[in-house]
Amino acid sequence: MSAAALEILARLIAFDTTSRNSNLALIAWVEDFLRERGVASRRVMNADGSKANLFAVIGPNVEGGVVLSGHTDVVPVDGQPWTSDPWTLTERDGKLFGRGTADMKSFIALALAHVDEACAAPLKRPIILAFSYDEEIGCLGAPSMIAEIVRDLPKPSAVIVGEPTLMKVVSAHKSVRSFVVEITGREAHSSLPEQGVSAVMEALKLMNLVVEMGHAAKTVSHAHFTPATMTIGRVEGGTAANILARRCEFVWDLRCPDVVQGDEIEARFRAAADVLDAEIKARAPEGGVSVTRRSITPGLAIAPDSDAEALARALTGDNDMRVVSYAAEAGLFQQAGLPAVICGPGSIEQAHQPDEWIERTQIEEGAAFMKRLVQRLS
Repeated sequence: MSAAALEILARLIAFDTTSRNSNLALIAWVEDFLRERGVASRRVMNADGSKANLFAVIGPNVEGGVVLSGHTDVVPVDGQPWTSDPWTLTERDGKLFGRGTADMKSFIALALAHVDEACAAPLKRPIILAFSYDEEIGCLGAPSMIAEIVRDLPKPSAVIVGEPTLMKVVSAHKSVRSFVVEITGREAHSSLPEQGVSAVMEALKLMNLVVEMGHAAKTVSHAHFTPATMTIGRVEGGTAANILARRCEFVWDLRCPDVVQGDEIEARFRAAADVLDAEIKARAPEGGVSVTRRSITPGLAIAPDSDAEALARALTGDNDMRVVSYAAEAGLFQQAGLPAVICGPGSIEQAHQPDEWIERTQIEEGAAFMKRLVQRLS
């Protein structure tokens, strides 16, 4: 099964499913793979039809199934110093290199590599494959798929989200929300700043607030998580050194252990943005500030007695308690009433890096995990 998973992984890596691109070629390949094995699947499209989630049921149409959840999109390779082709699976010294090897096409490959075995087994409860789009830019795709799973399928008992955890059980993750902030000013010669409004300089006031709130958040402890974090990931603005900038845009990211703290931080930022908006309009009525929430993903709360916890620990033999600072789709499944944990091959430390890699032994460990799952549900 490890060999089969590697063959499938090579095919998946070859699809450039960077989030800015369509994932439909990969989805079509998976559909054909399943169809050849007599497994029907369903697409859940995005609004413009350029991307799709896919889910499929293997086994009886009864309650108590196990969802294997993975996202098909990957982060960009732009500007990263790769030493091999990121879209070609390459093995060196027991490591498998390629974009998505750790995050998280290896888990999808392992799930697909065990479809034949699952189809041949006398499953008493189903395995449900659930592959999403746009996880990397805010878990944007999964909600519509989860809604259809909850609406149309007998209720699953557990969800295993295969983000890279070195095949250890992760019980909770932070929430994440991100914002696009656009500041509009008025252009003027830089020697006459009183005649215009520099959007870049006004934006700095809000960016400094993000930094200030980030420092303050470090003083707030949590029973399981590290403190909340705030980062500014992208800034654009201005035309030339001697022109007051008409426009500036930045995107920032907020990761919190709990919803209340996240709400308070967001409210403080929006209040400051409203004040700045009024100040700019007083000098340039055509200007102002707009804040758009780009994404919001709920955290995964610890549920030690859930069926997902019991199943994942039985399959791995892992009884340690772990939480992670990154967000994932597990919180979305939990919010929809489906118990979830995170458990998958590879390490998050290799995710998003140039020369992203996964140990070959992690594929072997993942294959053993999938085999035990099929046996447990039979």
